[in-house]
Amino acid sequence: MLGQMMKVPLTIPSLLEFAARYHGDCEIVSKTVEGPIHRYDYAGLARRTKQLANALCGLGLGDGDIVGTLAWNGYRHLELYYGVSGIGAVCHTVNPRLFVEQIAYIINHAEDRYVFTDLSFVGLLEGLADKLKKVQGFVVMTDRAHMPSTTLRNALCYEELLAGQPETFDWSIVDENAAAALCYTSGTTGNPRGVLYSHRSTVLHSMAVNFADSLALSARDAMLPVVPMFHVNAWGIPYAAPVAGCKLVMPGPNLDGASLTHLMESEAVTISAGVPTVWLNLLAHIKETGKCPSRLNRVVIGGSACPPAMMEAFEKLGVRAVHAWGMTEMSPLGVINQPTRRTEALAADQRRELALKQGRPLYGVEIKIVDGAGVELPFDGTSFGSLKVHGYWICDSYFRQEPVAAHDEPGWFDTGDVATIDADGFVKIVDRTKDVIKSGGEWISSIDLENVAIAHPAVREAAAIGRTDEKWGERPVIVAVLKPGATATAEEIRAFYRGKVGKWCEPDAVLIVESLPHTATGKLLKTELRRLYGQAR
Repeated sequence: MLGQMMKVPLTIPSLLEFAARYHGDCEIVSKTVEGPIHRYDYAGLARRTKQLANALCGLGLGDGDIVGTLAWNGYRHLELYYGVSGIGAVCHTVNPRLFVEQIAYIINHAEDRYVFTDLSFVGLLEGLADKLKKVQGFVVMTDRAHMPSTTLRNALCYEELLAGQPETFDWSIVDENAAAALCYTSGTTGNPRGVLYSHRSTVLHSMAVNFADSLALSARDAMLPVVPMFHVNAWGIPYAAPVAGCKLVMPGPNLDGASLTHLMESEAVTISAGVPTVWLNLLAHIKETGKCPSRLNRVVIGGSACPPAMMEAFEKLGVRAVHAWGMTEMSPLGVINQPTRRTEALAADQRRELALKQGRPLYGVEIKIVDGAGVELPFDGTSFGSLKVHGYWICDSYFRQEPVAAHDEPGWFDTGDVATIDADGFVKIVDRTKDVIKSGGEWISSIDLENVAIAHPAVREAAAIGRTDEKWGERPVIVAVLKPGATATAEEIRAFYRGKVGKWCEPDAVLIVESLPHTATGKLLKTELRRLYGQAR
């Protein structure tokens, strides 16, 4: 016997229509590439998005076509999120921070028909255009007054494309499982891999982002997503915020501490989200000026582990740091660290220790850890193994690619992370499988070693890698960057580890350098560090 409920498909345009009807006057504020602040509301977003949808159809785009974007967080990019998928096409956000060869690979692999670009990336695309044979044309996301002279073929001006288009559009009736958005991984160990999201998975993920024990966005919040819209759809925030009636504040290309602090203060931002490297800059600016955004009450930290020192720094400012974890393959949100009634009652030091874990799964995500033989391990907080996930918004294969080992177990995705899970379901990422340091048959967590280094008052950023060793196989080495004006010797930093980790986990060496290499998504580029510093000496 079947239930007698309406069969209403879960589609991305429904998010926009809800926001326009019930939160129509809620603001969207964007710091533009051109310079000025742009303001409108969700009702305005809906009108312009429908103009965009008409324009896209006029370009001959429709079901299954893929449209690329190279753009910062801003209102025009937001319009593309909804307009492209709203006509049955696929919105493909390209990360401009990747190597140029990877950008060309991604656009060609996806077979983007058109590419929409901010002014910042016109020159980048001009240098690649000859390699992008399948791209029919490029749209520069600006007005005529700022439209550059460009060699890009069939170059169009975004505002002229929309001008005169009707503000009404009948959204395409698509299967909820139809493709809606496409993101590629960072490609640190080969070509980036495409993850193709559906309307259904995106809507369900948006609901989960707004759970009370998730980001808990509300009509009383103002969210500034520092995480770029070209990085896993800004963690789903551009889809989730409209449903909640949450004010959106888009920072554009200006992600330095001073710019973010000013925008947060002037727009009364209550919540923000980004990777640790962004927060390092913000905290440094706040320390220098003594000015913390007055309405900011929580920041979501993901992409890599939040160091204890960073969490403590936010706590002293009255800002709660919320740890989260996920992957491109997971849309990306998988677990988030919100306390339970039981953990709220713990002693302060126990709460702080627990807050450093990545968190518990949201409804919609199942997790498990397995040993090398694939045997499931207990949730006891000490057993660690390979973390696998299953759920409503997790990919079951990569776009236009042969099956890979991560999908070997039907219904599960191997994340490539080593983790522990305690009895309450709190996940602690011990390390990436490829980054864990294997010394004398024991595993040493590079994350734990990095957290100790960053707690040193002179250290701004640090990476732990394994250096080949004849006797032990690998031994830990710390590569550290000092804070501006700070001084410390390698031996002083090594001595800082005593009593904080097991004797056998202490680093054999500390190397002080001027800067560390990062991936296009802000993570430490361990492959390059191992190439530079990982050989026996």
